Amino acid sequence: MLIRNAEISGRSGMSVRIRGDRIAAVGPDLSRAFGERVVDAGGGMLLPGLHDHHIHLLAVAAADGSVCCGPPAVRNREELAAALRAAAAAATVQPGGWVRGIGYHDSVAGALTRADLDAMIADVPVRVQHRSGALWMLNSAAVAAVGLDDHAGAPPGAGRGPDGRPDGRLFRLDGWLRERLPPSPAPDLTTVGRGLAGFGVTGVTDATAGTGPAEVDLLTAAVTRGDLPQRLTVTGGPELAAPAHPRLRLGPVKIVIDDGAPVEFDELVALVRRARAAGRAVAVHCVTRAALVLTIAVLEAADDEPGVAHPGDRIEHGAVIPPDLLDQLVERELTVVTQPHFIAERGEEYLREVDPVDLPWLYRCAGLRRAGVAVAGGTDAPFGDLDPWSSMRAAVARRTTAGSPIGLDEAVDAATALALYLGDPARPGGPSRRIVPGAPADLCLLAAPRRIALRTLSADLVALTIAAGHVVADHRNPEEC
Repeated sequence: MLIRNAEISGRSGMSVRIRGDRIAAVGPDLSRAFGERVVDAGGGMLLPGLHDHHIHLLAVAAADGSVCCGPPAVRNREELAAALRAAAAAATVQPGGWVRGIGYHDSVAGALTRADLDAMIADVPVRVQHRSGALWMLNSAAVAAVGLDDHAGAPPGAGRGPDGRPDGRLFRLDGWLRERLPPSPAPDLTTVGRGLAGFGVTGVTDATAGTGPAEVDLLTAAVTRGDLPQRLTVTGGPELAAPAHPRLRLGPVKIVIDDGAPVEFDELVALVRRARAAGRAVAVHCVTRAALVLTIAVLEAADDEPGVAHPGDRIEHGAVIPPDLLDQLVERELTVVTQPHFIAERGEEYLREVDPVDLPWLYRCAGLRRAGVAVAGGTDAPFGDLDPWSSMRAAVARRTTAGSPIGLDEAVDAATALALYLGDPARPGGPSRRIVPGAPADLCLLAAPRRIALRTLSADLVALTIAAGHVVADHRNPEEC
């Protein structure tokens, strides 16, 4: 394949030749080889394919058959009840007759318990996931179906009401719940792969903490079949074996720190040491100031030489990073993988709920970069919008959907926002990948030159996506993909 008349790194009229899954040549005027397919870029900006540095692929696939239970679609108890009842009536239920809800936030109807859900729908089992992804809420039919009413069998993390009975709230118990749900077919990742390709995404890092061998097998099969044309980096635990596919690799060990949950400092230190022994970095889920302080202390205690950086260590989200912690992030060379679009998607709630002292330090970008901290972007889909371009726009605007500003000093220019999704998956936040001979033929062609593309930062400009040398999305000729 030969791409002609493209703009690359600000240079117009450039050509790129692709052979197999690699870029073979880049130049201003490459001649066409016999039988070679030619793509006219029309002067559009040609980029390395975008990489989403924090996503949850299987959860994105599962969300397709779920009912939205939070803002903006659902804003109060009455709307929640109507949404759940409509899902049951329309037979949009999971295997075994379950209704699966996602995206719930306490602003809708408070801290949901089984009694609250029973009042909305009691004749079918219902499970509703909190927007954070950390909590499931079950009605009584669901509680009975998974055997949670057996008091002795209730696992740690299962909430209890004033009477001592399970209240239907399951905190960080995805695996426990999954084992007790009715059998269901393997999630279809075809739609996910196509959606990502449509946004120009040719690589993702699945940042799911509970990724184990079964999940890796599912992802490997999806890549092998072509359902997922993207390159995959997976996290998971330190014992996870390397995937048996050239387009899959092991990333850092995912560690989740939840405020309000019991913290075993020594266990966290031991987990970091196991990651080190396996030759892997760590990616620590931090959404509060306290969690970040704890993370830094754990990393210091886990290393034989305190203060020595370990390449590849990451802070996931970094929702609150106050100035007094910046020096420690720099010293340890910690990368922050952030989600600036949460300022847009959840900003009005942050303005109501977050301590005003912390508002300037939410999902920071510019201030981290000025301090010397590497910053990369991830959508956190399905808990955030799957479209990375909306994340870029939010990084520039730093405003809620209602137009309220949050931390304007953290705003970046459009080129910097785009670069959040151009880093190497092994070094997020580092230099952007380049279109050079020998590089993977993972490319995103926009239908406009750089000056227009940076002005709009819109997925509507994605004209062509190439992964491993194959066209996987062509908005000019969609019937060919």
